[in-house]
Amino acid sequence: MGRDVPSVSFTREDRRRYREKVKLSLEILAEMLRGSRFEFERPLMGMEIELNLVDARGEPAMKNAEVLAAIAEPDWATELGQFNVEINVPPQVLSGDGSRLLEESVRRRLNRGQERAARVGGQLMLVGILPTLRESDVSEGTLSANPRYKLLNEQIFAARGEDLHLHIEGVDLLDTYADSITPEAACTSVQLHLQVSPEKFADHWNAAQVIAGPQVAVAANSPFLFGKELWRETRISLFEQATDTRPEELKAQGVRPRVWFGERWITSVFDLFEENVRYFPALLPLCEEEDPRQVLDGGGVPGLHELRLHNGTVYRWNRPVYDVAGGVPHLRVENRVLPAGPTVADIAANAAFYYGLMRVLPSAERPVWTRMSFAAAEDNLRNAARYGLDARLYWPGLGEVPAAELILRRLLPLAYHGLDLWEVDPVQRDRLLGIIERRCVTGRTGADWQVRTARALGGDHEALRRMTLRYLDHMHTNEPVHLWSV
Repeated sequence: MGRDVPSVSFTREDRRRYREKVKLSLEILAEMLRGSRFEFERPLMGMEIELNLVDARGEPAMKNAEVLAAIAEPDWATELGQFNVEINVPPQVLSGDGSRLLEESVRRRLNRGQERAARVGGQLMLVGILPTLRESDVSEGTLSANPRYKLLNEQIFAARGEDLHLHIEGVDLLDTYADSITPEAACTSVQLHLQVSPEKFADHWNAAQVIAGPQVAVAANSPFLFGKELWRETRISLFEQATDTRPEELKAQGVRPRVWFGERWITSVFDLFEENVRYFPALLPLCEEEDPRQVLDGGGVPGLHELRLHNGTVYRWNRPVYDVAGGVPHLRVENRVLPAGPTVADIAANAAFYYGLMRVLPSAERPVWTRMSFAAAEDNLRNAARYGLDARLYWPGLGEVPAAELILRRLLPLAYHGLDLWEVDPVQRDRLLGIIERRCVTGRTGADWQVRTARALGGDHEALRRMTLRYLDHMHTNEPVHLWSV
């Protein structure tokens, strides 16, 4: 939901008109899918990275407006909290030197952003949840100034009718309430995009769902929230709860959550958009002037603005994306399970692991999702988020095995083969997937390093602050986290 919206109040007529436009857009999408109007000759990969802002002490810095003004680049944008920013990395192919060029592009942009952020007293930090964040840092007063966040906050709480209950049982217990959606801003992620054809979309989405658990296990980097040690990837549970529009009664009735893994394997991208329309009421019923029927019948490409806006307020862990570039429509799978950090090298390794698997699994003769239940894939994500590489994950033919064993024995060989099929430079392939391998062998993820370091320093807020400063030092070396000393 990256678009800006005005500060408005909505009438019943607004909601009725929006519902009609969304349903019309869904009909138009169905016609476009039947007509094969989509670009898919060049499968492209893109990336979005969310970052935290900290001050010289490692505490949250509520400076995103000043930092963005200092950076003054169009690929940087606000995020939900005043201590967040986001960078959008242009899509490109991975073949040949593509992975190296993508990594260098990210490092160059982040280094330039860091240099300019420092001028206004801010530092950029790549981490799933900022370890020094306190409950007092996530109030309505620390929402970003963009009106869309205030409007989203109002609509979610209007739907709930009560404060958010945040309850996470991990090593420690978090049990608290929030009167705004700002706790969601604690969740900073890397989103990976893959452009695919309509015909192959379902296989790619199903494959992405299958590997969500292993992805999170090997990339976990969010063990602390509000001073408590919780899950290895606490961000998964926090994001689900911080955007929940359902009071307890609606949960008991089985109403779907807006942060959603889903409930079934799909046969078409249309299944996902249709579920969004069928199950989720509008949060932001904003209509554009475009008549998609008129545009399509006139030989043009409709933006389907209402459908896209609605899709952006259903936070699937693997989200379908319809977009138009250069006057041509395309479809993407947006993978949203990964935390930010710890370094650009680690992010590049996580991306290589994902893209390698996504080259092989969707085209397997006996796809893995035909041999396991959807519930097993969701359980894998939950277990990986809680226990990281210590999780036990289910895989067809293996049963329940330790996450590290599954990745080393079964998934890494597939990822190597996938990158070969992408024609990735073997030197880059070996370097990036070697990072994944060493994490599994050493057990050292970003979450593991944070926990070990914070415990060694005493485990209190001062320990988290000192750990954060050490983390920043390591982050700037771009040495992968499995090489960091405790």
